[in-house]
Amino acid sequence: MSAEFGGRSGRQGKLSQWLRGRRPREAAADHDGREVLLLAAADAGLPLAPAAYPAPDYRCSCDRVGCPTPARHPVSFAWQTQSTTDRAQIERWARHQPQANFITATGMVHDVLDVPLEAGREALEELLGSGVEVGPVAESDDGRLLFFTLTRGTPEEEDEWWPCELDCHPETMDEHPGLRWHCRGSYVLVPPARLPGDQTVHWVRGPEHPLPDPLTLLEPLTDACARHLGDQPDHASAAGWPPRH
Repeated sequence: MSAEFGGRSGRQGKLSQWLRGRRPREAAADHDGREVLLLAAADAGLPLAPAAYPAPDYRCSCDRVGCPTPARHPVSFAWQTQSTTDRAQIERWARHQPQANFITATGMVHDVLDVPLEAGREALEELLGSGVEVGPVAESDDGRLLFFTLTRGTPEEEDEWWPCELDCHPETMDEHPGLRWHCRGSYVLVPPARLPGDQTVHWVRGPEHPLPDPLTLLEPLTDACARHLGDQPDHASAAGWPPRH
């Protein structure tokens, strides 16, 4: 789907031009631009569902007292079956819920390799400099870089789907230090999204870029994470696995 989307030169050019002309916070606050970006993500094959959004005093729009992941989670427990690429449905959600963030369910069409920001920036520069095909990349102001890739399984290959926990919680931090692999049963916020404290999630490389094979990115990302953690003054404390959203 992403290759097909990339072939629509008119829409791809329009989206790329729009992204270049907007600063991330402007894009996240622009309701018309929000719908453009959400529909672009859906056209690229990313299934979307509504998510919570920030409330005053660093709280979440959900009813949960002391929500541990404010503005970072779906609003429905049925988010996996609710997630869709249907443009009409996404337009309805976006217009009826103008403040809502959106998540994209991973493990159906795409996975996401989620790494610490500085390690991700280092790896991205290395990958682009080496001519490796890098797909969409999103940056979260809370310190993560998200690399969108093809998934390792499809609905027709049920046995090839791995639960996200196998990748997010390896037995040792040395295996994939600082890296979370969002696949089946997981989700990430899709840009444009707002976080508490005037933070955002925004595209660094938009969804017009075709999704790559995750294995082409895994080694450079893992190596960059290892270097990043090795540079921390207290490796033991820095290596604590970050909480999943």
